Amino acid sequence: MPRDEEMAFLLREIDLDRWRHQGQPSNTPVSSDSVSFHLGRRKSNSSHFLGRPDSGQVSRTTFLQGLRFCVLFGTIIGLRALLHLAWNTAYRFCTASSPSAGVNLAAVQQCTIENLQRDLSFLKGAQPITVSEFIQRQDRLAAVLYQTGIDAFIVEPGYTFQYYSNVSQQDWEPWEPEERPFLMVMQPSIHDDDTVTAKTTYLAAHFEEDRVRQLGIPSRSALDIITWEESSNPYSELLSKAFGNAKGQSVVVDEEMRDFLVRGLSSAGFKTIGLTPDIEAIRQQKTSSEMSILRAVNTGTVEAIRAMRPCLRAGLLEKDVISILNNALLSIPGFSLFFNLVLFDSNAALPHGGKATGALALTPTTVVLIDVGAHYFGYSSDITRSFIIGEPPNTLEELSADLSLKQRVFSTVLAAQTASVAHFRPGQVAANVDLAARATITRLSPAGQNWASRFTHRVGHGIGIKAHESPYLHSGNTKTLLRENMTFTSEPGIYLPRQFGVRTEDVFAVTREKNGEVVCLSGRGARSLWDP
Repeated sequence: MPRDEEMAFLLREIDLDRWRHQGQPSNTPVSSDSVSFHLGRRKSNSSHFLGRPDSGQVSRTTFLQGLRFCVLFGTIIGLRALLHLAWNTAYRFCTASSPSAGVNLAAVQQCTIENLQRDLSFLKGAQPITVSEFIQRQDRLAAVLYQTGIDAFIVEPGYTFQYYSNVSQQDWEPWEPEERPFLMVMQPSIHDDDTVTAKTTYLAAHFEEDRVRQLGIPSRSALDIITWEESSNPYSELLSKAFGNAKGQSVVVDEEMRDFLVRGLSSAGFKTIGLTPDIEAIRQQKTSSEMSILRAVNTGTVEAIRAMRPCLRAGLLEKDVISILNNALLSIPGFSLFFNLVLFDSNAALPHGGKATGALALTPTTVVLIDVGAHYFGYSSDITRSFIIGEPPNTLEELSADLSLKQRVFSTVLAAQTASVAHFRPGQVAANVDLAARATITRLSPAGQNWASRFTHRVGHGIGIKAHESPYLHSGNTKTLLRENMTFTSEPGIYLPRQFGVRTEDVFAVTREKNGEVVCLSGRGARSLWDP
């Protein structure tokens, strides 16, 4: 390479390196004088840079040439290292200059965890689901299949599979859902005494059989596994070995079953149908053990927020609060993280925030909206709290106009939640829960305004091993009747554009309590912006 070309190449490399680390090409040119001493000249007839003459001895010219290359190479590496150092220094400087720099994050974290760890009584009574309960679930399903004349229920790894077999999608496929069918097939088996139990079979690739047996799937006896070779049709194998090759078998598949699996079953001769209300109700209506777990995980999630609030300080960023709350949740024995949405003021004006969140700084009058969930023994929490970290006033008359508006919105949302949960009774129409909340917001809105138009989502949803389960509580769901022991969220909200948003979310059970009290599975409800 001629010397002028080599000089130009090096200059481009240096400028490109600056662009990589600084986001744009440098406007300051690099002087050729400052780099010319690094350059070494290549011989055009040399096959490699550090070559050996035919005599086998290294010439002085070749040695100097190699030395120049080493100096050049080392200089480029050194320049890169300096650029990295400059970039990292600038990043640390900018980070240190962020609004949260004046807050001792470690102290806030310690304060939060210490507050939370003082009372973990919400965990009392919660135990993992037993093997016998998993088998009872399968038997309940089998009885419904028999009563409705359906031949089988088929699921692949997912939430429904987990509900019946204690194996999640991640347990089976930690990488991603794959194309090889692994199916759970539950058929009704009728006994001489007319009792119905589940005949449960698993379809798996032959080479995966041993792995299936090691999953610890609850079963009365050894697992019944139908295997298929990769050169065969798995659906035909299932039809032949589990259904005696009788085509036209009616099988239920749920919404989690991928389309290619449904098409595969249909092409083999199965008649696939969707979920029926009675089958859905098996998972929707919770047992006492499920209620205990839901109570523990939802109450614990609320308590983590309550423990954190008095520790928060002005200057913290949204992303700081996310980290603090996550660590607090992880300090609870058995809890694992699920999701965590922290929004301040204008970011909370959208129910789930916008594209860019995490950087707003906390002030004493900021409305903090936290929508967060955790997992415990396979079940989900999903709660929301809205609060302010400043000191509460002695009287409402002392509030500024800004805080007065925020408190009025909060009180309206809380009243809407109270009105909605009064409808958590067996036989109530699902739509009524939502409509009650909207009617309350309309009634309590300021003159000339209708905050109900700023309540932009449904009032709630079912909850269990999945955070969002059917039935869904919206004004259009006029055909679904609530059943005893269903569990739901109630989460009304009001969102004022470019100002702030308020939402309060708790978890409730549908019961027949004689005293008329509603059973809350997330502990004590919110009371004010200063007492969430």
